[in-house]
Amino acid sequence: MITSLSIKNYALIEKLSIDFSKGFSIITGETGAGKSIILGALGLVLGKRADLTSLKNKEEKCIIEAHFEISKYNLKEFFEANDLDYEDDTIIRREILPSGKSRAFINDSPVNLQELQDLSLFLIDIHSQQQTQELSDESVQFKIIDAIANNFDTISAYQKLLKTYKSDKSKLNALLKKQSDSGKEQEYNTFLLNELVAAKLKSGEQEELEADFEKLNNVEIIKESIDKSLVIANEEQFGVFHNLNEIKASLQKITPFSPEYQNLFERITSITIEFDDVSKEFQNASEKLLNDPEKLELTNQKLQLIYNLQKKHQANTVDELLEIQGNLENAVIELGNIEEEIEILSKAIEQKGQELDVFSETIRQNRLNSIPVLSSQLISILETLGMPNVRFKMELLPSETYFQNGKDELQFLFSANKGTDFGLLKKVASGGEMSRIMLAVKAILAQYSKLPTLIFDEIDTGVSGEIAIRMGEIMKEMSAKMQIFAITHLPQIAAKGDSHFKVFKSTVADATQSELKLLSPDERITEIAQMLSGANISDSALNHAKELLN
Repeated sequence: MITSLSIKNYALIEKLSIDFSKGFSIITGETGAGKSIILGALGLVLGKRADLTSLKNKEEKCIIEAHFEISKYNLKEFFEANDLDYEDDTIIRREILPSGKSRAFINDSPVNLQELQDLSLFLIDIHSQQQTQELSDESVQFKIIDAIANNFDTISAYQKLLKTYKSDKSKLNALLKKQSDSGKEQEYNTFLLNELVAAKLKSGEQEELEADFEKLNNVEIIKESIDKSLVIANEEQFGVFHNLNEIKASLQKITPFSPEYQNLFERITSITIEFDDVSKEFQNASEKLLNDPEKLELTNQKLQLIYNLQKKHQANTVDELLEIQGNLENAVIELGNIEEEIEILSKAIEQKGQELDVFSETIRQNRLNSIPVLSSQLISILETLGMPNVRFKMELLPSETYFQNGKDELQFLFSANKGTDFGLLKKVASGGEMSRIMLAVKAILAQYSKLPTLIFDEIDTGVSGEIAIRMGEIMKEMSAKMQIFAITHLPQIAAKGDSHFKVFKSTVADATQSELKLLSPDERITEIAQMLSGANISDSALNHAKELLN
């Protein structure tokens, strides 16, 4: 419940602070006195957008602050989910700066308007003529029926499952589209992959093949050069090897005479050994050299294959081609797995659809059981509100579509008079009838669910006399379980309140401002008498006011 409201620099209000109590509170005042301003300020606290026109003094900021007692609202989870400090006495503050910027706070923690609006759903329900028209909306009608059917836990579980069901459907559609779009791509990728796999590429083989090709393509020149080198090295009398041995023998004779000669001898010996090894390598190389046209052709073919693949894939090395081959393998595997994924998802969707059908049937049966109860209670209340012949027909129409609250469509049919056919509520009910139906609905809902503070904004439009008295009694009965406010022009309703506030205008220093005042018992008698007879209060009006209050 709301326990206090303070307003500073808003519209016609310079400064106002008022405390509220539980039970049934009445707000009255002449047309234009500022009742809508109070509601407007409260709307800002509940998350409505604001602009500079809200400021009374454009040079100062506007501050609206409301205190709420929320210990019985089970809101700790909401506060934890939104990272807010929970307090049984929660304070919501809204500030509008002269710059036009707006700030909002919950227990001094900054919040955005969406968070404020989400919390406000648990705190206050402002029932206006506009909301009365919402009664014609199918979703609102379902909420009424589901409250009586105690369907909210089932619908919550259904909605969680529906969310995953729709997510899976979305994934399946994406996979099906991908499968359709990738048919040709799959075929081309498979062709490219097979081409690369058939090439049997190995890292580093291009360099080896190019070296082999050069040898095989120039085998005659190479063999001629090596054989000539062997002749020069090993010719019996004038060969390099023969001459090295001669030098070695000559130096060996003088080694005893000086370390210098010994060093020269050792170096020549080393050269001789190395040259002998080189000569043997010449011999091996010469023996290995064969003129092999077939191998030359195969080597050339493999190189040309590599060059063609590099050109096709814009690669510079065999390693880059191998990387492309790996990517193609992954792409082909991925596309190949789509069919399996589609099958798995399709089975999951079918299973979830079956579970949703079970939930939907439970919801439907609960609704079917609750509809006669709702209809009976509505008729009972509305008969006392001057609608003795009212009838309702609420028809559930099964659908194959998964809606947010099940698989039903609803026709909420209504007839106010004997002999008239049923029609859709929004088409055949008058404004006054809609107001009374909404009041009856709220009274019934108060028995089945914990409603937030209710503010009835001129719900008495189009009614008077005994009907107004009964409306006041209904709101009074509701206030035993919840906090109720009624903004009214009817004394019959005003007299039913536990407390009575008056909105009025005053002039201070040539400026008009709106004020809100809690009336004393005597002031309340005067206010109700004035509502009965106008500005000139008669004795009979005063006596009538006292009777109404008693």
